[in-house]
Amino acid sequence: MRIGFVGLRRMGANIVLNALDRGVAVVAYNRTGEVTREFAREAKSRNLTPAYSLSQMCAALPSPRVIWLMVTAGPAVDEIIKELLPNLKAGDTIIDGGNSFFKDSVHRNKFLKARGIHYLDCGTSGGLEGARNGACLMVGGDKRVFDKLEPLFSKIATSHGYMYCGPSGAGHYTKMVHNGIEYGLLQAFGEGYELLEKSPYSIDLEKTSRVWSHGSVVRGWMTELAERAFGKDAHLKKIRGVIGGGETGGWTLKTAKERKAEMPVLEASLAMRKRSAKKEVFAGKVIAALRNEFGGHAVVKAKKK
Repeated sequence: MRIGFVGLRRMGANIVLNALDRGVAVVAYNRTGEVTREFAREAKSRNLTPAYSLSQMCAALPSPRVIWLMVTAGPAVDEIIKELLPNLKAGDTIIDGGNSFFKDSVHRNKFLKARGIHYLDCGTSGGLEGARNGACLMVGGDKRVFDKLEPLFSKIATSHGYMYCGPSGAGHYTKMVHNGIEYGLLQAFGEGYELLEKSPYSIDLEKTSRVWSHGSVVRGWMTELAERAFGKDAHLKKIRGVIGGGETGGWTLKTAKERKAEMPVLEASLAMRKRSAKKEVFAGKVIAALRNEFGGHAVVKAKKK
């Protein structure tokens, strides 16, 4: 199996390394050539072929081609598709593994289908560790195309960690809802740890996270990540409580209103994210630290006193 891959930043680079480990040959391209060169040097894999243009990447792939995109949602996806088209033939497949809005995915599918190109929308979860060691994949699009490429998804996903969600857009729709749930979970953890931090007792947040990870109702990856974060910085004094992101949560809330589904937890979580830029609270620090742990999302460093 040999695929093309576009986008070698945090998630993309880890997915490629994961694929290489599992016997998938990859022709990898990043818009910034130095990123591609550095990645190839570090990967040191015979199954990796660096490409320094999209035409070079496509020429190195067997027909029908399979090309996985891992680029920023929005115009960047459309730009890459536009640049790819002159190099593609009917029967080739594009997999969009980023956080694209599901309605955009539906439009892209129609656009590409008219040109004989297959398009699968693939929601990707699991953070950097999942991308590297086995991701959680939610795939939408033509079922026949999914069936042909199921061996690829099976290799990249963790055990039992992929599914066919339905027609075009269903994969990114499912991932969008996943992200909406994630926002609420992060806010709840942030608020809870803030109350612990402000307690009249000297409660060790790292130890609390560790014990919660063993048998508690809230055990799971979030508590493990919290333990890791507090182990590095017991009171999160090195970072500010400014929370980034918000786009996918905004899509989820807008869609919920369109579908007449109430999501007050998500609505409050989004409001707190916007507020964090103006008013910092400890909960914001917790959320920023957790996002950094699972996704490598940048944190704002606190000024040294």
